[in-house]
Amino acid sequence: MVAGHLTEKKGLYYVVLNYKDVYDNRKSKWLPTGISVRGNNKRAADKLLQEARVNFTLPQTIEDIARKSEKILFSDFMCSWLDMERPNLEATTYSAYYGNIHTNIVPYFKKRNIMLQDTKPGDIQGFYIFLSKERGVGANTIIRHHANIRKALQYALRIDLINQNPADKVQRPKVHKFIGGYYDIEELNKLFEVVKGKQIEFAVIMAAFYGLRRSEIIGLRWSAIDFANKAISIGHTVTEAYLDGKCTIIAKDRPKTTASFRSLPLIPDVENMLLRIKAEQEEFNILCGKSYNKIYEEYIYLDKLGERVKPGFVSENFKRMLSNNNLRHIRFHDLRHSCASLLLANGVSMKGIQEWLGHGNFLTTANTYAHLDFKSKLSSANAIMNSGLKLNQ
Repeated sequence: MVAGHLTEKKGLYYVVLNYKDVYDNRKSKWLPTGISVRGNNKRAADKLLQEARVNFTLPQTIEDIARKSEKILFSDFMCSWLDMERPNLEATTYSAYYGNIHTNIVPYFKKRNIMLQDTKPGDIQGFYIFLSKERGVGANTIIRHHANIRKALQYALRIDLINQNPADKVQRPKVHKFIGGYYDIEELNKLFEVVKGKQIEFAVIMAAFYGLRRSEIIGLRWSAIDFANKAISIGHTVTEAYLDGKCTIIAKDRPKTTASFRSLPLIPDVENMLLRIKAEQEEFNILCGKSYNKIYEEYIYLDKLGERVKPGFVSENFKRMLSNNNLRHIRFHDLRHSCASLLLANGVSMKGIQEWLGHGNFLTTANTYAHLDFKSKLSSANAIMNSGLKLNQ
């Protein structure tokens, strides 16, 4: 019988099974019980733990199944494929794949007992229709599911588990072009007043002035600030991902794209804010003494105890702050769009905006902000009016 234990997470019991795979690698499998830790529920959770330990079977690799010429459930194949792909994926990418597969793909196909070798295009198309009509899932999310499924089935085709890729015959929904919201200058000034002196202030200012991504803001270190030459360098990120049932913070010296490495002028107002933050951190360090966390002292965005601010705090706190102050709802990431809209309104070219925001290519900038580029459209309208065309009335 496999080893296992109970653990608590967000007020609920989880079963954690520990085993060795066919390659003698240690693995853990987390299973939700849905049982609250409050009240006298430990006995019920223990019962589920024992059942899980008794019923556990060692997962097979895709290659094991192929060698034995066995049939495999489509849902089990997707899980095995993801385990195989994990070493090749960024932690954040793996986390996204895991969520897509285990939240939607596995429950749908497992309930219908569909075998990998018997999967038809209609089965996959039915899944997309279910997501759209029953779950209200958007087209772009369904396209991501399709990408996961097609990639996995392409591997199954390559090792002769299937004779053709049924995903190739499925009609994907059309890409829905998302247009983010943004604040105008008046709304931004109101926002700055509301966040002044609060922990969320630093994130809001850096997103609105520089269009920084959340990961870039949290990843800013004091070494990135050149006070002498009035410059700020973007090149380190901090993100979070759910791995093996736990929220994991990932720090790396590699931003989203190569173009994301950029050096920007240090705006005087931002410089003053940074100097104030530096002085506050030194003060908190003295006041808290041994209680102050010195592990993250190279980072700018810390709380009063020296803990690095977590990505989730920024998004959730920003949303709550807007609601509590009756400000129009936008996503935190929309402050990046607000920055772009202000640059456009003040005559900055699309190429300049691309470099300021750190987009990987010009088309990303042009496609994202074309609807805001009113001045260029006005120039086109003036060109037509001055061309000599006349409307007979």
